[in-house]
Amino acid sequence: MLHEDFADPSFSAAVIGWQKAHGRHALPWQNTRDAYLIWLSEIMLQQTQVSAVLGYYARFLERFPTLRELAAAPVEDVMAQWSGLGYYTRARNLHRCAQQVVAQYDGVFPSDPALLAELPGIGRSTAAAISAFSSGTRAAIMDGNVKRVFARVFGIATFPGEKKTEQAMWRRAEALLPASGIESYTQGLMDMGATLCTRSSPDCARCPMQQRCVAHLTQRTKDLPVRKPKKATPEKHATLLLIVDKGEVLLEQRPASGIWGGLLSLPELDGHNLAEDDEEQPAIDQTALVRAMQPFGEMESQERLMTVTHVFTHYKLHIAPLLITLARREPLAGEARYQWLDTGRVADAALPAPVKKLLLELLGDRANSQARMF
Repeated sequence: MLHEDFADPSFSAAVIGWQKAHGRHALPWQNTRDAYLIWLSEIMLQQTQVSAVLGYYARFLERFPTLRELAAAPVEDVMAQWSGLGYYTRARNLHRCAQQVVAQYDGVFPSDPALLAELPGIGRSTAAAISAFSSGTRAAIMDGNVKRVFARVFGIATFPGEKKTEQAMWRRAEALLPASGIESYTQGLMDMGATLCTRSSPDCARCPMQQRCVAHLTQRTKDLPVRKPKKATPEKHATLLLIVDKGEVLLEQRPASGIWGGLLSLPELDGHNLAEDDEEQPAIDQTALVRAMQPFGEMESQERLMTVTHVFTHYKLHIAPLLITLARREPLAGEARYQWLDTGRVADAALPAPVKKLLLELLGDRANSQARMF
């Protein structure tokens, strides 16, 4: 199908007119051509809502006010600032991207979306958004918000993640680009998806597309976009070793790839293990525990704490913390991935959100009860 088959100047005119009158204009990354500020916001907003990003964005810029300062910083500092925002591959790619822009483009982001898309963590849609907002480049975006708007307005009744459907959506997105006003149009699509054409309870009464929206006219807003067939969420168990000694807690640097990649976390007894149907948290293998503890010291006591559950994108993890105190601590010579951290620094450490929450709650509970944990 040719791009021209999707062309409709009245669509972009309606989006632009609505955005100028009713869209968002005061977000901290708006009203600027600074590609660094725009790029940072776009990466943070990937799979994350604006309300969750605002605080992180401000704190991140306070710590790394320029691209060069971000590129020069240790990756551990970047991960610490990102801690709790989730999808940590974004943070590692963010740091790599900053270093690459400094090395390859002398610290200036290229305006060409094709070049931007080659940088770490920047895909086709994000590249188009950065280029449109920083340089006024006429380029099409296709994020989750746009897919939802297109699916409803144009009555696209196939799953947007399907390759053939996605390709057709890209052709439509390119054909619908306005001759001018790309910034308002791009922001308008984002705003409509985020504030009007929401996943549940869309505000059709205020939508400028109401009279042309196939989903609204055929009462299919709940059915479109077509959802991906659901799969049962696997459940896994993990035993985390909360080893404490002399006011410090033992942490382990996780591998760069995989769950919680690059962050500090509590050592695990035996990884994330798939649970059997209706299986309770498995019993602690004491032989395996003694063997795992040998590099750290001699155990004085162990206490199994309440299991907490954390939901990842692909599975649900039941975390069983095991509080261990030491009678004697072994030096960590040659074990660079392990470190002892003062408990007073837990709040600022680059820890996964559920692990940080667990530690802070435990520390608070122990302090409130005036129990001596360490």
